[in-house]
Amino acid sequence: MTENSDPTAGSTTQPDTGASGYPATLELDYQDKLSRVTTIFRLILVIPIAIILGILTSGSESIITTVDQDGQIISTTTNAGAGIAGSLFFVTLLLILFRKKYPKWWFDFYLALSRFATRVIVYVLLLTDKYPSTDEEQNLHLDVPYPDAQTDLKRGMPLVKWFLAIPHYFILFFLFIAAFVVTVIGWFAIVFVGRYPRGLFDFVVGVLRWSWRVQAYAFLLATDKYPPFRLN
Repeated sequence: MTENSDPTAGSTTQPDTGASGYPATLELDYQDKLSRVTTIFRLILVIPIAIILGILTSGSESIITTVDQDGQIISTTTNAGAGIAGSLFFVTLLLILFRKKYPKWWFDFYLALSRFATRVIVYVLLLTDKYPSTDEEQNLHLDVPYPDAQTDLKRGMPLVKWFLAIPHYFILFFLFIAAFVVTVIGWFAIVFVGRYPRGLFDFVVGVLRWSWRVQAYAFLLATDKYPPFRLN
């Protein structure tokens, strides 16, 4: 399947500069016109690239069967791996904790995987007509600086970041419910008028930005700076 070249990109959401100067940033170029046809069939069109993303992020599964001396099955156990993202998080946690190191090559991989996953998400949420690329930036600009583990990251923080971020999980749960409702409204708007209302667009992008800050803090472990409670 080829990537859609694109209805013209309009203006870009304003850079996330604010008083906090938070290092993890997410911006998405706003498109003035969106395709009614691809919007209607979006959940079908996304299947091939979603399968690729699923293969990259899903955990492995193994089935262990125990038999007795007569060949009778005693028990069957299914084990599921944590997936590549979970494995990277755990290994990074151990390295920062015991060695104060964060290898650049797997930081780059983790960041590239996050960008790819987010390109798929913004496509599903109807925020863009550009078919998700596995490697090109397209109109999504997601970033976080590579940290110096020796000076920028505290040794014990990875053990508690996931816990400290609990208030964000709670708020994001309701924000994503609201984003789903907004996406349904956006679907009708695109089908009837060919564009995503800018206010609704900014809200959904803000939710994704908030989520990315929390991910960069609690799971990518790229910063010790606590995420702000705001959309932009």
